[in-house]
Amino acid sequence: MKTAMDDVLKSLLQAEQRAESLVQEAEVERDATINQTKAEAHAAEEAFAARIPAIRDQFLQKAEEQATRTLKELERHYEEFKVQVQTTAQQHESEAVEAAVALLLDSARE
Repeated sequence: MKTAMDDVLKSLLQAEQRAESLVQEAEVERDATINQTKAEAHAAEEAFAARIPAIRDQFLQKAEEQATRTLKELERHYEEFKVQVQTTAQQHESEAVEAAVALLLDSARE
C-alpha cells in the first residue's frame, strides 16, 4: 500500500510540476504579448505623429482654397452690386440734377 501511495504522491507531484511549468510558460507568453502590444501601440502613435504635419498642410490647403473661392464670390457680388448702383445712379441722374437746380432756385428766391 505504501508503494501505491508513493506512486500517487509522485504522480501528484509531477502534475503540480507540469502545472507550474504551464503557468510559467503562460506568464512568459503573456509578458511577450504585452510587450508586443506596447511596441505596436508606440509604433502607431509615432506613425500618427509623423502624419500630423501632412494632415495640417492638407487642412490648410483646403482652407486656403475655400477662402479663395469665398473671396472670388464676394468680389463677384461686389461687382454686380457696383453695376446696379451705377445703373441706378445713371437712371436717376437727370432727376437728381433737376431736383438740385430746383432747390438752388428755390433757395435763391428766398
